[in-house]
Amino acid sequence: MKIKKIAFPENSMLSKIKYDYADSYLGKIQKENNNHSIEEIGKAFFTSSPKWINLLMVLRNKIVSIFGLKTGNPLGKKDILSNHFTIEKGKRIGIFKVFEQNENELILGEDDHHLNFRVSLLLEPATQNKKGLIISTIVEFNNALGKLYFLPVKPFHKWIVKGMLRNTIKELQKSNNFIV
Repeated sequence: MKIKKIAFPENSMLSKIKYDYADSYLGKIQKENNNHSIEEIGKAFFTSSPKWINLLMVLRNKIVSIFGLKTGNPLGKKDILSNHFTIEKGKRIGIFKVFEQNENELILGEDDHHLNFRVSLLLEPATQNKKGLIISTIVEFNNALGKLYFLPVKPFHKWIVKGMLRNTIKELQKSNNFIV
């Protein structure tokens, strides 16, 4: 599956927000599997994190908690796939807060002392029997600590996003087990 870096999508809810860093990556969902709701996309995103990313997040949470930065409580796949789990504005899911949601886009992120970030999961219309799923990230630095924090994160960020996008699409294509 090919994941490619693209220009920031103008139709994203994030396109009008101020930022210091931004990126966007596109993957394609096969036609027979591309009728998923944005809630299903969100559930696939939260249940398809590669193990190495989960380990990095555990390490990150241990380190940043020393400095008083926000950490999140991870949810298990079983919890996310349950009938009772919903993705709705204001809800916290791990380190993410749900900021906005419509039928084609889910905006997640966090505001902290050092930086604010947003992640967009955006469904694009089908072309050539495939529907696009774009993950975009924006980061706004609030102070020098934010810039310093992002410095070692930035080189890994593209691999993390590409891995998350690839695994989210794989999860969507293999599953009919998403309960919405």
